[in-house]
Amino acid sequence: MSKKIVILNGSPRRKGNTSALVRAFTEGAESAGNTVTEFFLDGMNIHGCRGCFGGGKDPEHPCVQRDDMEKIYPVYKDADVVVLATPLYYWSISGQLKCAFDRLFAVTECDPDYRNPKKECALLMAAEGHGFEETLYWYDRLEKHMGWKSIGKILCGGVMAIGDIEGRRELEDARELGISI
Repeated sequence: MSKKIVILNGSPRRKGNTSALVRAFTEGAESAGNTVTEFFLDGMNIHGCRGCFGGGKDPEHPCVQRDDMEKIYPVYKDADVVVLATPLYYWSISGQLKCAFDRLFAVTECDPDYRNPKKECALLMAAEGHGFEETLYWYDRLEKHMGWKSIGKILCGGVMAIGDIEGRRELEDARELGISI
């Protein structure tokens, strides 16, 4: 049975190593009959969460802010799988991804009991170094808190310059993860 997949790509480089992981994953997922929608967050107008607890009153427009999150909300709500894609920045996810993910709380506010929509999730990361521990700590706790189920993590260290990822096993791992859905 095919699934709907949303990818939140927090890389600032469309042709960077994280985006290469996203392309490989997408190729695999689509070849298996799934539908994939990617949001390249760096090219979108997304403001930070205000922590106002004013969202959730209108399911069509979950947040009180009107920006490009309006494009993400309906796809996110309909998705079976959420893929978080990011380079490793200062031992964590990129600001672009963090900003957009924080804003997803408005969807949770639509539920009277503040329940998160149940999803499967995956993490795709590329990094100059190899220190993924803090991000894995965050991701594992996020998965538990959200009530989601992780279907995989692809972590590719030692790739700094655009194209450094070419020929790396992690690209095939990302493709296989996409196929497995």
